[in-house]
Amino acid sequence: MTHPLDTGDPFGIAQEAASDIARLTGVASHDVAVTLGSGWGRSADLLGETVATVPATEVTGFSKPALDGHVGTIRSIVTPAGRRVLVIGARTHYYEGHGVRRVVHSVRTAAAAGATTMVLTNGAGGIKPEWSPGQPVLISDHINLTGDSPLEGATFIDMTDLYSARLRELARTVDASLDEGVYCQFRGPNYETPAEVQMAKAIGGHICGMSTALEAIAARQAGMEVLGFSLITNLAAGISPTPLSHEEVIEAGRAAEGRISQLLADVIGKI
Repeated sequence: MTHPLDTGDPFGIAQEAASDIARLTGVASHDVAVTLGSGWGRSADLLGETVATVPATEVTGFSKPALDGHVGTIRSIVTPAGRRVLVIGARTHYYEGHGVRRVVHSVRTAAAAGATTMVLTNGAGGIKPEWSPGQPVLISDHINLTGDSPLEGATFIDMTDLYSARLRELARTVDASLDEGVYCQFRGPNYETPAEVQMAKAIGGHICGMSTALEAIAARQAGMEVLGFSLITNLAAGISPTPLSHEEVIEAGRAAEGRISQLLADVIGKI
């Protein structure tokens, strides 16, 4: 069965999805959107009052998540300050092979739903040896190693300050100890080899993962301000003394979820 994003206008389909969200949640427009990656799921419960929770598959263009640890829902939450937050628990990863349009559909939908700020979170491997599993870090920049882009045709978008310096400073008013680093998006789904991790380090990377960069590019194209967080779930291959596993990633997320969920909720509350 052909997916609408395979042949249709991705921006028109995002508008349809935004209309679906408005109809299903009863909320006409949202201010902030957040994509919850591995380990970050509980933060939605701390943001404020949940107005509606919608299965992502009921929204045009969305698919059921392929990965355990992602909840597969879209929630509309109102913060104590009255801000409307769209919480995306349904992320399509590049390694699923569905194409970039489907990877960034959630971001384009969020923009169509009115959000001017996009908060992207993930679980990832850390290259800095002083980092430890369970530590949240800010994303200061990225290196896109997928060989792909959500931009089509002669679409030239400036990527300077893609990850907002203003929002990173705001995050540090919540937790002054937050470190930051450059995120490298690999294609996945295999974890990186030690040699690939050393390559990432040599070209200026500090964090290795399989999401976020393509979404951030689409958010910038849509005119959104972007804040990125990585949960360091493990030290990257060759940095860590033990083999990597998805179970390790999930367990590190569970162990850290209380701290990082409160952190994210407090930061979003200030946006």
